[in-house]
Amino acid sequence: MEEKKFDKNSLIGFLIIGAILLWMLYMNQNEEAKEEVTTEEVAEETNTPEVNTNTKQVTQEEINTASATDSTAVEELKNRLGSFAYSGTLPSATDATTTLENDVLLLKVSNKGGYIVEAMLKEHTTYNGEQVYLIKDGNNDFNLQFNAENRLLNSRDLFFEPSLTKNGDNEVLTMRLKAGENKFIEYRYALKPGEYMLDFSIKSQGLEGVVDTSSPIYIDWKLKGFRHAKSITYENRYSRLTYEHENEDFSKLDPTGEDAEVETDVDWMNFRQHFFSSMLLTDVPFKEVAFSSTDLVIDEEVDTVFTKKYGAKILIEPKGGALAENMNMYYGPTDYQIFNDYDRNLDEAMPLGWGIFGMINKYIIIPLFGLLSGFLPAGIAIIVLTILIKLALSPVQYKQYLSQAKMKVLKPEIDEIRKKHEGNQMKIQQETMKLQNIAGASPLKGCLPALLQIPVFYALFTFFPTAFDLRQKSFLWAEDLSSYDTIAELPFHIPFYGDHVSLFPILASIAIGAYMIMSTGQSMQAQQQPGMPNMKFLMYLSPLFMLVFFNNYASGLSLYYLTSNLITIGIMLVIKNYIIDEEKIKAQIQVKKKKPKKQNRFQRKMAEMMEQAEQQKKAQGKKK
Repeated sequence: MEEKKFDKNSLIGFLIIGAILLWMLYMNQNEEAKEEVTTEEVAEETNTPEVNTNTKQVTQEEINTASATDSTAVEELKNRLGSFAYSGTLPSATDATTTLENDVLLLKVSNKGGYIVEAMLKEHTTYNGEQVYLIKDGNNDFNLQFNAENRLLNSRDLFFEPSLTKNGDNEVLTMRLKAGENKFIEYRYALKPGEYMLDFSIKSQGLEGVVDTSSPIYIDWKLKGFRHAKSITYENRYSRLTYEHENEDFSKLDPTGEDAEVETDVDWMNFRQHFFSSMLLTDVPFKEVAFSSTDLVIDEEVDTVFTKKYGAKILIEPKGGALAENMNMYYGPTDYQIFNDYDRNLDEAMPLGWGIFGMINKYIIIPLFGLLSGFLPAGIAIIVLTILIKLALSPVQYKQYLSQAKMKVLKPEIDEIRKKHEGNQMKIQQETMKLQNIAGASPLKGCLPALLQIPVFYALFTFFPTAFDLRQKSFLWAEDLSSYDTIAELPFHIPFYGDHVSLFPILASIAIGAYMIMSTGQSMQAQQQPGMPNMKFLMYLSPLFMLVFFNNYASGLSLYYLTSNLITIGIMLVIKNYIIDEEKIKAQIQVKKKKPKKQNRFQRKMAEMMEQAEQQKKAQGKKK
């Protein structure tokens, strides 16, 4: 019976894949962590003006009282608000809202503060069937802070006058904070049919001498992201504040704990909530923005309403002594196809991977999956996508198996070398390398094809958790391919695993285990060599990793791994039984061994180094 030996090539491959999996999970949770900036430092860098402690804020009750016919109260209001007391005496000085909507988006804008207090996506629901709200119940605060007549005022405390009109098919809402009949600060919202993006502008008129444009003026935007998914920890992993600044440089805040940063020349910002985004974009870059992000999720066991608390304090620069800011707001899906259509680099707000990984997603995976899902159910589209990718990579996989076959043919001769030079590891390595060089085979040649597959492997790892097309799409027992599938609920919570059992990770683990047994099972019978890890442990590590850590991941990702490993097993069996002829390979190697083989520069250098080491070892032995 042929003695089974350890397969170094397989070990290297599995170690690399395991390391990559661990690295990818770590990077998805804590990618591009920045140097921590304290709240005090942010405040100092943005030159936030100190509030005059002698200036009292006006309460809603006081404004409502003054809005009546109480002349004394109106006079008091004027003393405390100056010219902007005019708005507090208008009929619109109430908490009433105006609705702005199209076929996909419904917005409610409050008279108080003039900002959006409700944003509902008409075509999308949460994991429990409720309508998706990005803004509701006071989770959003949009405030214009400015100095007027030696008073620090906040637009959130003041009342705007609404006017809703139609401009063709577009709905246009103007909200005016008045200091007189023709003196006002205006927010203008314009919403087109079928769009999640709306035009938004801030301008002032007739306020020269009223608003102090020499003092800093800020937009202060704060938003707490609602939970929308079944697994809040999984959703929270992909919820992050991202932005573009300084000539198409893209950055993000740390998704864990608290983080803050001050940036200049900011083009847009995204308060991303995994599959949904709340964005503010500008035509002319904001000079300076102080960003902040706080993680509000404790763990999966705590029923948390919010995932993240985001903040952006934006420095506004008046133009010609007046406000004139043209911007856009976006409340909608975090969908690559939608983002890409705007041609404003918004796709960089999505975690599609950096460098070549992101390029593979943008130019291959996303278009191909979009094409397939256009006429196939999502689950079938994943399977077909996997088949196409595996077929495209099959030449690379063939090279890998060919190298392994050559190593297997050389195994008896390598065993003879080990037996002949037993106890002299240096000589064994030297003779083995010489034999492999003559035969044109080496473990490195088998490892390189596996490395070539890593970019595609990682691109798909980042694609499936962010693919909006998978959201709430069912397949077999999985109700939602963008979330975990459940075949059993547990009465307790297991750390790292969760409180449920997902079937797709189990099946994927079995497929990975079967593949590893087929490819490296022969080493199980080999004698354990000194310094080598326990192969039995390594064989079980990857399936166990899949089983535990993917229990809370998107079932679409586990379906891909299941399909991919089944196809890999099939390709391996076909290549092994019908394509690769070991006797033919053995004959070819014998022919090559008879031909003179020139060593390249690296091989010559390695041989010289090993020869020198061998001679030094012999010399030391003689001295003893």
